[in-house]
Amino acid sequence: MATKTLKTPNLAGTTFSPESLQFLNKLAQNNSRDWFKDHQDEYEHVVRTPALRFIEQMQPGILAISSKLTAVPKKVGGSLMRPQRDSRFSKDKTPYKTNVGIQFRHFQGKDVHAPGFYLHIAEEGCFIAAGIWHPESKALNAIRACIDENPNAYQKALKTLQDHGFIMDGDSLIRPPKGYEKTHPLLTELKRKDFIAVKNIDFEELCKPGAINFCTEQFQFCAPLMAYLCFALELDF
Repeated sequence: MATKTLKTPNLAGTTFSPESLQFLNKLAQNNSRDWFKDHQDEYEHVVRTPALRFIEQMQPGILAISSKLTAVPKKVGGSLMRPQRDSRFSKDKTPYKTNVGIQFRHFQGKDVHAPGFYLHIAEEGCFIAAGIWHPESKALNAIRACIDENPNAYQKALKTLQDHGFIMDGDSLIRPPKGYEKTHPLLTELKRKDFIAVKNIDFEELCKPGAINFCTEQFQFCAPLMAYLCFALELDF
């Protein structure tokens, strides 16, 4: 599970602007298909195009961390999550997300449940994240078994994250998972149902000329966790 020591690529330029967040704020107040259709050009200009440009500029840094990750600047089917909400099983029937979600996921993963890096942009807060969200039971059991059998590398990854302002977040079990004692030294980690490292950031960081360098560096801090999760799931990294 050796990880690489990388230099941050010298990438400059801005992608997002205050107008990007302003559009999301207006969408939150006018979340209807008619309003979105009337403001489609604005969405393309200040949200989707900057997001695709961000993904394109992030690609060298992401692939330098791992060639197994994807950074695909496509409107549909790439790293940018679609703006439409899936409201079939939700009480909230508003049709559009009021955030931008960008995921640089493992190429062997088919959806948001794959290991990957993530950027979230919204009025209520922006954050950078890495790991795996809501893994299926087989994958979850494999990660827990790996932590139980190979704790040192996992703890080193957690230390790196902690040293750079990340916290582990997500859902957890109330009781110990089946097969593990409540006295296990890593019980808190074994109870996790998500293995996600999260760091809140200011939106202004994404509007600065050094935004690409900044995000690449943050993802590099998460590389040991990603490498560990991929090792647990028998994925290349």
